[in-house]
Amino acid sequence: MNRIQAAIGSTLFFFLAPGTVAGVVPYLITQWRLPPVSAWTFAGAALTLIAFAMLIECFARFALKGLGTPAPIAPTQHLVVTGLYRFVRNPMYVAVLGLIFGQALLFQSTMLAAYGATMWVIFHTFVYFYEEPTLRRSFGDAYEAYCKGVPRWLPRLTPWTP
Repeated sequence: MNRIQAAIGSTLFFFLAPGTVAGVVPYLITQWRLPPVSAWTFAGAALTLIAFAMLIECFARFALKGLGTPAPIAPTQHLVVTGLYRFVRNPMYVAVLGLIFGQALLFQSTMLAAYGATMWVIFHTFVYFYEEPTLRRSFGDAYEAYCKGVPRWLPRLTPWTP
């Protein structure tokens, strides 16, 4: 897969997967109706914006550096361990959860927060039982070294260096 194909595939997957999980579903839950402005509104807006920037960076990195997409049917050709991946192994999932929880704060929605917790369980299960074994088979010792140096969910304070 070349960079253009990877960029197109990543863009399509971006709208399909995170667009649904962190956009359509939160909209269906909250109708994006803002409550009265409070500190929660500002915290939620900040978290949502930061998470959105993180997600864009990760998708671009997969296409440009990994020459693939986040979609399991068109994975990267190269193990991506740069950018946000130097701090946490699953920055895309962390970003999607940040979008969901940011919106939960922004719209002050406990239902959306519960949805976010459910999505974390789903993401963790998928990562643990499918993604990590697949990456171990595909990238072997390089992925093992990466796993030893970079945590799955809670970011390191300093960037990992291979």
